Amino acid sequence: MADLHHSGIDPVMARRNKRVAMSGLFIAASMVGLAYASVPLYNIFCQVTGFGGTPGQATDNPKGIIDREMTVRFDSNVANDLAWNVTAAPHITDQIGAVDTVNYVATNTSDKAITGMAVFNVSPERAGVYFNKIECFCFTEQTLQPGETVDMPIVFFIDPELDDNQELDTIKEITLSYTFYASDNEGS
Repeated sequence: MADLHHSGIDPVMARRNKRVAMSGLFIAASMVGLAYASVPLYNIFCQVTGFGGTPGQATDNPKGIIDREMTVRFDSNVANDLAWNVTAAPHITDQIGAVDTVNYVATNTSDKAITGMAVFNVSPERAGVYFNKIECFCFTEQTLQPGETVDMPIVFFIDPELDDNQELDTIKEITLSYTFYASDNEGS
C-alpha cells in the first residue's frame, strides 16, 4: 500500500477503476453471450407465439374439426447455390382442424450429393400461430444423391381457435412458404 502512495495512485481510486473495468468486462462478455444465444431464443419465441408467421409444432390436433373451411397454398423458393428443383404441393381446401398431408417434390439436378435445409413462413403473419405442423421435412437436413427425386411430406392442421379470433374472420387463405438453401454440413 505504501508503494501506491509513493507512485501517486490513490488506493480508493484504484479500487474504483478496477471495479469499473471488471463491470465493463462483464457487460462485454454478457453481450457476446446474448449475441450467440439470440438466434435460438428468437426461434423459440417465434414458435411459441407464432410471431413473424412461424407455424407451431404439434403431435396431433386435440381440439377437433370445425365447420369453417380454409384454403392452404404452398410456395417454394430455392437459393441460387442449391442445385435442387423443388415443386410445391398443390393447394388444398379443407375444414379447419382437419389433419392434412401434402408433399413437396425435390430433385437434385447436380452430379454430386447435396445437403439442404428449408426455412418456412406463414402468411398472413397473424395466422402463423394457428398453423401447426405435426411432421415436416424442415425439421431436419436432407441429403439428395445426384439426380435423386424425393417426396417431402408435411402433416399439418389449422388450430380451430383461429375461428375465435375476430381479426381473422375475413381470412380465407393461408400460404405456407419454404425457402430451400444449401447446408454447410458434409455432402453439400
